[in-house]
Amino acid sequence: MNTVYDTDTERWDAVVGRDARADGAFFYAVATTGVFCRPSCASRLPRRENVSFYATTDEARAAGYRPCKRCRPEGLPRDMAIVERACAALDADPQARLTLAQLSEAVHVSPFHLQRLFKRVVGVSPREYQAARRGAALRAALQRGEGVTRAAVDAGFNSPSRLYGSAAAELGMAPSAYRKKGEGLRVYYANAATALGQVLVAATGKGICRIAFGDDGAALVQTLRDAFVNAQVIEDRARMAPFIEQIDAYLHGRRETFDLPIDVSTTAFRQRVWDALRNIPYGETRSYTQIAELLGAPRAVRAVASACASNPVALAIPCHRVLQKGGALAGYRWGLARKAALLEAEARRAGIAAEPGGVPADTHRDLDDAA
Repeated sequence: MNTVYDTDTERWDAVVGRDARADGAFFYAVATTGVFCRPSCASRLPRRENVSFYATTDEARAAGYRPCKRCRPEGLPRDMAIVERACAALDADPQARLTLAQLSEAVHVSPFHLQRLFKRVVGVSPREYQAARRGAALRAALQRGEGVTRAAVDAGFNSPSRLYGSAAAELGMAPSAYRKKGEGLRVYYANAATALGQVLVAATGKGICRIAFGDDGAALVQTLRDAFVNAQVIEDRARMAPFIEQIDAYLHGRRETFDLPIDVSTTAFRQRVWDALRNIPYGETRSYTQIAELLGAPRAVRAVASACASNPVALAIPCHRVLQKGGALAGYRWGLARKAALLEAEARRAGIAAEPGGVPADTHRDLDDAA
């Protein structure tokens, strides 16, 4: 049964009962001590007339209260343990489809609190997490060569309509095509020399599926063929020419945005990260922490970094605009020198003072002079 705390009376009853199910649903502050706590805090019960309630820790802080050192309402040791138990329950059987109520009962917190806590820590809802786990199980079964129907059952898709309705978002293609490792697909590509070295642009019939930089054009082509081992990988310079022209114009400062149809599929959380990256203005940067906070998942910094690292379309999804919290460049799939050159050129053209921050001096050059 879902417990709600809509009134101060219900909230006070939860505090009196030290009800752990209310943790996260609200916080209570004590005027005589100046601290705010979780409802389950084991500290001595205050007088009712000294207590006020807040929906978030930010509200409590804004009212002048500081966090309790005993229950640590802003620290997440207990919250992390709850989420770890929830993940373990979801991981135990990919075929199971636990409802939020069933999952909350298994970890002994309210459904409302679990939903909000899980999304804050993991970055996706329990339902999205289950879908991603089913997708992973489906990919593993198909890669082992199992038939689509058997693989679907093993992964927890209990009907063909459920499988084909959601699997494409996880696999990037129909399950049968994934099992055949791209067999039947046509992927067109072209290489070109740019101010940042060789670029490879590849597209399906739906849109761009890869933009990759490197020093060796042949190696870029081989990586593409390995990713689509049974697809028809066809060099087509004429088809790719308009896309390469946009990249060239961007690298030489003649455009700041792209008009490219994109055909990439990923998990729900990574898609949210990529959408956030595309909203970073030209010439500006954000930290991994800022992106995680923007998505309402401040603890998902590593997941944000992983989403950036998995980006298959350089520039079109501008993962180069994301830095470490202190301003360090961190990793970049296509090399830190390229990342530094991109950021410096964007900042200069946008009229913003660049902050090299330890980047090697030979990377601080105009892209027009880097070819």
